Amino acid sequence: MIREQILKDLKSVLVKLKIPSEKLILEHPAEVSFGDYSTNIALRISHKDFANPVDFANSIVNTWRATGLPEYLAKIEVVKPGFINLWLKKEFFVSQVEEVLKRKQKYGSSLAGRRKTVVIDYSGPNIAKPFGIGHLRSTNIGQALYNLYQFLGWRTIGDNHLGDWGTQFGKLIVAIRRWDVRGVKGGLRSGKLDIARLEKLYVKFHQEAEKNPELEDEARLWFKKLEGKDAEARKIWQGCVEVSLKEYERIYRLLGVKIDYAFGESFYVEEAAEVIARAKRNKIAVESQGALVIELPKIPPAMLLKSDEATTYLARDLAAIAYRQKRWQPDLFIYEVGAEQKLYFQQLFAAAKILNHEKRSQFVHIPHGLIRFSEGKMSTRMGKTIHLEDVFSQAIKKAKKIIQSSATDRGLGVRLKEKVAQAVGIGAVKYSDLKQNPQTDIVFDWERIFNLEGDSGPYLQYTYARCRSVLRKAAIKQLSNLAIKQSSNFSEEEVAILRTIYKFPELVEEAAENFSPNLVCAYLFDLAQKYNLMYNKLPILKSTKKVREARLALTAATAQVIKNGLTILGIEAIERM
Repeated sequence: MIREQILKDLKSVLVKLKIPSEKLILEHPAEVSFGDYSTNIALRISHKDFANPVDFANSIVNTWRATGLPEYLAKIEVVKPGFINLWLKKEFFVSQVEEVLKRKQKYGSSLAGRRKTVVIDYSGPNIAKPFGIGHLRSTNIGQALYNLYQFLGWRTIGDNHLGDWGTQFGKLIVAIRRWDVRGVKGGLRSGKLDIARLEKLYVKFHQEAEKNPELEDEARLWFKKLEGKDAEARKIWQGCVEVSLKEYERIYRLLGVKIDYAFGESFYVEEAAEVIARAKRNKIAVESQGALVIELPKIPPAMLLKSDEATTYLARDLAAIAYRQKRWQPDLFIYEVGAEQKLYFQQLFAAAKILNHEKRSQFVHIPHGLIRFSEGKMSTRMGKTIHLEDVFSQAIKKAKKIIQSSATDRGLGVRLKEKVAQAVGIGAVKYSDLKQNPQTDIVFDWERIFNLEGDSGPYLQYTYARCRSVLRKAAIKQLSNLAIKQSSNFSEEEVAILRTIYKFPELVEEAAENFSPNLVCAYLFDLAQKYNLMYNKLPILKSTKKVREARLALTAATAQVIKNGLTILGIEAIERM
């Protein structure tokens, strides 16, 4: 990438001046009039020979000029209070358009993660609860992170850590035994037990427990029986798991998500016992008020066993870490889980370090914000949630209405219109989530989610479809043969696209390094806006031959970059819309 080359060349200049390069940062200026890149190195470090940062910056630039500026630079200048601004040559921008047309779906990808492995823990729905809108963030952001790291050459492993264990199953067993015995006996095949019924039973348990607190004790007893492999408890639990997995697979298909592995917490129960035994043997775990804990510096202790000797989430998560390290030897663990679990992950990572699980791996928690109602956060136990499938249904209906009221309706068959409506509707929901900073809380708002104009998934899909329509009308057989070099006098609108396309590869790396798919969204929206401005202001197909070919090359490159970006986001790029 050009950014890496500039950094390398600048560092060699700093070495000549005996200036440390650790603080060298290269950024894109907020205003394009300040160049394509800028560095404030002269402001970040002091130099005994230069009291004024502008003089210091000039000494860097003059030394670089004396040794010979690289061919990719068109201009370099120093501006107050000490910035060094750099402009790239037109030939470089043109070469990047050619690179897009040559590499196609691989443009922006790299081997930066070669020989590295990342395990991404995401989605993780709780068994016996329908997929709510609250589950969208972990699934959606986690999949985008998975796609980002895979695009950068990492060996990428997605692990769906299903919540299929814990005291909530004691509650569910109590509820089923008390209020839905026929459903248990009928089981999955009879259709008596379904996800909607399980949710109602879970809500009913909490309503009844408010009036009869002894139900909580009964639930803890049944979970202990479940851990002890009680036949009745296991039968009820297994039925809940089977019903839930069938439902989740259906939702994942709608989302276009396929996670590599799905190991529930129950998978790690025996491994958790080994973790606890090792912690005891090594005198890492101590007893505290009847529970078994690991003391941690500056934060509350991590609990391995409750006072009733039931294992905890944390014990099972430690077992999951041990299993993943043994099986995949990851360099990086990413946990895409809500921000309200921040303390929990601090405890988990600290305990893992004490148990030597962090010996060769980096652990990162991506704390996404919550999706809330205007009156507060959602809660399954209170019956306050919105099912994700209902959101999808509404989005697809809205997309259908838009298609029916546009020229698109005349050009698509019934089945194709259904396919486009689904892609647009689901794309709208996914993009409305991904364009936010992962850590931002989102107030659930139907209008915002279904806003199909402006900064939205459908806007990007429409821009891609527009580009493809232009290329079909031009009847270009081989896009890579388009000769953009033949046009030397680019308009302001064309230059804006040229000065955006080349940033895609470094943007992808930046999004991965910062665990921020929203950076990809912002980039794609910016590129789409610039292309639509050119489309609306300048003729493409009716231009002179050289200009026409250059603008078609820009059209093809824009389409390819938007498609590559949408693919990372898990949103379908639609040929006709």
